[in-house]
Amino acid sequence: MSNEDRNITWQASSLSRQDRENNNGHHSRTLWFTGLSGSGKSSIAFALERYLHEQGVRSYVLDGDNVRHGLNKDLGFTAADRQENLRRIGEVCKLMVDAGLLVLSAFISPHDSDRAMVRSMFEPEDFIEIYVRCSIEECERRDPKGLYKKARRGEIPHFTGISAPYDVPQSPSFIIDTEQCTIEEAVQDIIQHLQQIGALYLPLKPGSVLTS
Repeated sequence: MSNEDRNITWQASSLSRQDRENNNGHHSRTLWFTGLSGSGKSSIAFALERYLHEQGVRSYVLDGDNVRHGLNKDLGFTAADRQENLRRIGEVCKLMVDAGLLVLSAFISPHDSDRAMVRSMFEPEDFIEIYVRCSIEECERRDPKGLYKKARRGEIPHFTGISAPYDVPQSPSFIIDTEQCTIEEAVQDIIQHLQQIGALYLPLKPGSVLTS
C-alpha cells in the first residue's frame, strides 16, 4: 500500500443496499453476458432492459462498445487491456449493485481468468454468468458490424474467434443458444431462470420489504 493509499478512506453511506432494494421493490444483481461478437449479447441485454423497465425493475445495460467511448477509451484489445477493461467494469457493476440496480453487462470477456476475476468481486448470488452461445460460423455469417470481414483481412488484430481465442464457459449460470431461439424467447427464458433461482420476483411494488 502506498502513502497515497493510506490517506484514502471509504466513506460509508447512511443507506444500505437492502434499503435501496426495498425502495426499488426488487433485488440487485449483475447479469454477465459473455459470448462471441455477433452472438446476440447486446441485443438480448437491451431487449431484457426494456422488458424489465416495463415491469418496474430498475436495470441498466453496460455494453462492451459503449464503455469504450468514454470510461475505457484509453484501452486497446491486448490481453492486458482486455483484463483492465473488465476490471473497471466489474467495479462499476459493484457500485450499481450496491445502488440497488439489476446490471446487464454485455462483454465478449473471452478469457476464463478474466471472468473469474470479475466474479470474485461479488458474493456468489450476486453474479449471474449467462453464456450466449453461437457458433463462430453463424456469428461470422451475421457479422452485424462488419468486423469479421475486417478481421479476416487482417485489419483488426486480436479479434476473438479469428486471431484471438475464446474460452467457452465451463459452468455458467445459464446458457442461451441464439441459433435456437429468438431475442424475445431468450428474454423470457432469462426471466424464468431469474425467478427460479430467486433473483427476481415479478411483479413487486416499489417500497415492498424483501425478505429473501
